[in-house]
Amino acid sequence: MAGRFDPPTRTDLRAGRTPVPAGGGVRGGGGLRRGWSAGGGVELGLVLGPLRRGPGDPTFRVTPDGSVWRGTRTPLGPATLRVSRTPDGAEAEAWGPGAEWVLDGLPALLGADDDPAAFVPRHRLVHASHRSRPGLRLTRTGLVLESLIPTVLEQKVTSDEAYRAWRRLVRRHGEPAPGPAGRPDLYVMPSARAWALIPSWDWHRAGVDMKRSATIVRAARVAARLEEAAAMELPQAAARLEAVPGIGPWTSAETLQRSNGAADAVTTGDLHLPGIIGYALTGNRDADDAEMLELLAPYAGQRHRAARLILLAGHTPPRRAPRMYRNDIGLI
Repeated sequence: MAGRFDPPTRTDLRAGRTPVPAGGGVRGGGGLRRGWSAGGGVELGLVLGPLRRGPGDPTFRVTPDGSVWRGTRTPLGPATLRVSRTPDGAEAEAWGPGAEWVLDGLPALLGADDDPAAFVPRHRLVHASHRSRPGLRLTRTGLVLESLIPTVLEQKVTSDEAYRAWRRLVRRHGEPAPGPAGRPDLYVMPSARAWALIPSWDWHRAGVDMKRSATIVRAARVAARLEEAAAMELPQAAARLEAVPGIGPWTSAETLQRSNGAADAVTTGDLHLPGIIGYALTGNRDADDAEMLELLAPYAGQRHRAARLILLAGHTPPRRAPRMYRNDIGLI
């Protein structure tokens, strides 16, 4: 079939890489349009890939014509954004009450606020990964809750469980994204108020335990204060998020990597990341957080970028233990 492309693998998703086919994109019609010149083509799959929460994410779609579609909730209301690559950058079209807002944020979304030149590779593997991905820029959405909630859903469960919960909750309590007829099946996540009002039985059916659902409800109730973190420096932004019970360093880092484009927001407390980085750089698959931070110390200020490049290199230790036990309460 013309325009077919391979779906993302588990490694792709963890590294923040989403396959996007070559193509100029097809305009949906009737939306506001804007272009952005980056002085060269934008690697949409690398830049926007971290925003995708699993292959069935209802807020993120890649179409065979080379377009990336996002349903998002802005401070001005829901919006649909379609982005496609051009020879010197990207063009976008947007619909809905938040259309102007997402178009104003297009350069930041595509990495204009990022400074790849500040990164200096210190390891051979990192150098090779960096050289082979000149289009890697860190996205900045400017939206905290949008990244925080799916990150909380990913706490201490398998990726499949978290993705399933996100799909179910967004489709049930969110709303269809605005846009033209014929657009992909796309949703906008629930508002902060809607998250706070989800009944306990719907959390249960989605497989979300009481600890995670309570954290999301607490965050939703102070959403306005959390959104202010998008304009803060990393230490202050992390402190703002971690003031909410249930949000720790792992959750705040994973959130701020996306909402703030935080190049130094290294993820600690992760079950697999220290071992991956230790194995890739020294052959030590049993590295812990302390060893990981020591290995990433030469990249101070750019530790998240270094970790992404290591993940993108795909040099992961072979599996030697069963997968994490799946405990999906939604099936009980």
